[in-house]
Amino acid sequence: MIDVVLLSLGLVLLVKSADLLVMGATGLAARIGMSALAIGLTVVSFGTSLPELLVSLTSGLRANADLAIANVIGSNIFNVLVVIGIAACIRPLKVQNSTVFSEIPFSLIAALLVGFLANAALFSSVPQLSISRLDGVILLFFFALFVLYVFKISRDGQRDTAVDASPMSLSRAWGLIVVGVAGLYLGGQWCVDGAVGVARAWGVNDALIGLTIVAAGTSAPELVASGVAAYRGQSDLAIGNVVGSNIFNILWILGLTATIVELPFKVVTNTDIVMVIVASTLVVIALVASRNFTIVRTHGFLLLLAYFGYLAFVIHRG
Repeated sequence: MIDVVLLSLGLVLLVKSADLLVMGATGLAARIGMSALAIGLTVVSFGTSLPELLVSLTSGLRANADLAIANVIGSNIFNVLVVIGIAACIRPLKVQNSTVFSEIPFSLIAALLVGFLANAALFSSVPQLSISRLDGVILLFFFALFVLYVFKISRDGQRDTAVDASPMSLSRAWGLIVVGVAGLYLGGQWCVDGAVGVARAWGVNDALIGLTIVAAGTSAPELVASGVAAYRGQSDLAIGNVVGSNIFNILWILGLTATIVELPFKVVTNTDIVMVIVASTLVVIALVASRNFTIVRTHGFLLLLAYFGYLAFVIHRG
């Protein structure tokens, strides 16, 4: 009962905090002339990725690599299929051309990179798979390149799409962002603690928990933030949050965790990495199939259907 109450309170806090974060980020974008997409790729993504960071770091330090890796991979799958799916069902998402050809491919490269690094030992004399400290440094290097890219497109004004927001002072915008991030952090903690408590009572293993319960719990901030952004008509924030969060998860969170402690890697996890790539590819196909790079409600429904199919597979495998 305590776990159920904790989970419920966490969800309520997530909803309100995400609303504050989106309001603050939109106000900040309008105030400083930074595009909504750039804000979504950085400020909002960082805030909504805090639960994943905490779970993966804590799991890695406790020598629970299965949960640390599964949390990141599972969250990325959830973000693409469920978060974008639900956001598109709320309101069709118009995606900028360069997002299709730049940010989404970058997230695909990040997934391919972690897959290659984790399996690199297969080509050595001692095939003991892991994401080593050196691998972590490489992931962080690519994350630095991503941050520089976002800074450049923001500074050069390549994405100067108008942000529909009421005039807001910088102090108020940052205040909303800080309060929103803090609420997301705490709400994400309560959601995960409650969900894990319920799962433990059912006798579910750590890898399955990480790919399902914990992944969904730590992705709840992304879900609420993108859902609220879609409802407010801020498609750039909704998409930027998901793409940015996925890049943050793999390059920043997994990279930082592996730099601190080496993470043993199981071959079966390759299936889940492939699913990350497939999920992102489905989004690209949906965008290309549409006339004006828009993820419509039908696409959103199909993405949700794909996630439930994957979920059934993972539960059966587990």
